[in-house]
Amino acid sequence: MPRGRPRLRDSRPGRTEDMFSQEPDLLSFERSTREAGYTRIAGLDEAGRGPLAGPVVAAAVVLPDGLLIPGVNDSKQLSEPERERLYSLVLEQALAYGIGLANEREIDDVNIYQATILAMERALQGITPQPDYLLIDALTLPRVSIPQLPLIKGDCRSHSIAAASILAKVTRDRLMRELHEKYPEYNFHKHKGYGTKEHMSLILRYGPCEAHRKTFQPIARMLGAAQ
Repeated sequence: MPRGRPRLRDSRPGRTEDMFSQEPDLLSFERSTREAGYTRIAGLDEAGRGPLAGPVVAAAVVLPDGLLIPGVNDSKQLSEPERERLYSLVLEQALAYGIGLANEREIDDVNIYQATILAMERALQGITPQPDYLLIDALTLPRVSIPQLPLIKGDCRSHSIAAASILAKVTRDRLMRELHEKYPEYNFHKHKGYGTKEHMSLILRYGPCEAHRKTFQPIARMLGAAQ
């Protein structure tokens, strides 16, 4: 039986191993969790909390014990071709994975923070059997009874979370390319819904569409001024 919350090793600078290597140990949290008796550990991350349009997407990934996929890192640090390549590798080597999302209207209804939690819960529903421990990038899931550990900048500190970040980012980018086919005037395939100068100019020209998050500024401000 698992023995409660894992006792995590001190990861601060100054450890003996840090004198010999500047590379972080991306499996340290997974290792400590297994030492506490957990065996099916999932990393969770999201993509799309900040954009003005499109869904927020979450991924949950269970990797084999000790697996370290070369190149897997925080998805924001990778080029698009590299993310696509690693996406396929993660799917091939993962023991299980799940993808969940919350759409634009759900984001408007419950706010982006709660929508992110909802997307993560949905990602977990895709994993059978369920994980027995969760490593999550910066969040906790209060409605989920599985033991869990939120890690600030977890996608840079945990290999499982980094793998989840790649699945979430690639999935969301693909969805935004699909939205571009539906709403080509906004060039969603380029900026992926983020508030770039180009995107803002196109919203001013055409007004918000159904894919935009109506409660996000400056969309809400534009809609308020139009009433």
